[in-house]
Amino acid sequence: MTDTAVTPGSQSALRQANEQRVVDVLRREGTRTQAELARATGLSAASVSNIVRGLRAAGTVAVHDTSSNGRRARAVTLVRPPGTVVAVDFAPERVTVAVGDSEGNMLAREEIDYDVAADPDRGVRRASWLAETTLLRARIDLSTVGSVVASVPGPIDPHGGEVGGISCLPRWAGFRPAEALGERLGVPVIAENDANLAVLAELHRGAGQGAEHLIHLVIGDGVGAGIIVSGGLFRGAGGTAGEVGHIALDPRGQVCRCGNRGCLETFVGAGYLLDMLPQNTYVSHGPGPAAVEDLVGAARSGDPGCRRILAEAGTALGQGVAIMANLFNPDRVIVGGDLAEAGELLLDPMRRAMELGALGSALSRLELLPSALGRDASLYGALRMAAQSIH
Repeated sequence: MTDTAVTPGSQSALRQANEQRVVDVLRREGTRTQAELARATGLSAASVSNIVRGLRAAGTVAVHDTSSNGRRARAVTLVRPPGTVVAVDFAPERVTVAVGDSEGNMLAREEIDYDVAADPDRGVRRASWLAETTLLRARIDLSTVGSVVASVPGPIDPHGGEVGGISCLPRWAGFRPAEALGERLGVPVIAENDANLAVLAELHRGAGQGAEHLIHLVIGDGVGAGIIVSGGLFRGAGGTAGEVGHIALDPRGQVCRCGNRGCLETFVGAGYLLDMLPQNTYVSHGPGPAAVEDLVGAARSGDPGCRRILAEAGTALGQGVAIMANLFNPDRVIVGGDLAEAGELLLDPMRRAMELGALGSALSRLELLPSALGRDASLYGALRMAAQSIH
């Protein structure tokens, strides 16, 4: 984590101090008009108006028309504690930024296509620009941001913050995204694995609500899992817990990027699935090469080759989940990522493989469900973690 204080005497520090004066009055005295706030704080009417506008954009206050001494006025009410948080989701081919309030509720969201995998420094610079742009469009000052959480598709060392050597971003190995992004934004930053954030979001507001032991699979270029044990996130000793894409299923299978053969990832990773497409099957509905969503769409439309690919992927996933079910005995397993859009075309063969590979007692209380939050699960999890870090 990077702790970068605002320079004393700077415009940002002055604005923060004035903003806090307004909030303190509202917390102490309840609803007040802007004129009353100006008198109570000693600030000019124009300054109060600007501060209230920023607090309203951040969801901190509510403003409504009223009257005072027979004249029209604007009444201001404190809705929630002040503070803004930012979530940054790094994916191999895009960057997504969300701005949230102090409770982690999403206020604004922006996404751009970008080759994040090519260069970590350039990826962080692009993410910093997108974060500042998103805040600007939402009319929220960067000085109100209390925490940023970055979602990364790979293991993060919990001690040093480095990205692990085997991930969907191989050029990021050894890179410290929290440190780099924190230096650019001047705000404390936490980096966390995308599947860990996704499982926290699903537990709090998605398909995992009410579960005590939960596994959330994130299927993309690779396969990761966020694991909740007894209500808490399980990271492991070095942050690599949940790298289930490297469960070995076939010692004579394809060579995986980790160096082993027949890993789960080689059966369900996006690149491997798309390489299996029959040459006479046209599935791309837009410019550029076919994507997993095109494969899923063709399967749902009845294409037999695409359905076979999904069935085999489901069988492999079920074999992997059976191993996890025997190890962790979860009460719920959630499937996320573009492949999850296949619904029962994927989940049905998963269930059959799980029945063959897992103990009956491990499956008796296990529910298998698709993600409720879709591709934004990690983003929602990042907002929640950022909000919790400022309380």
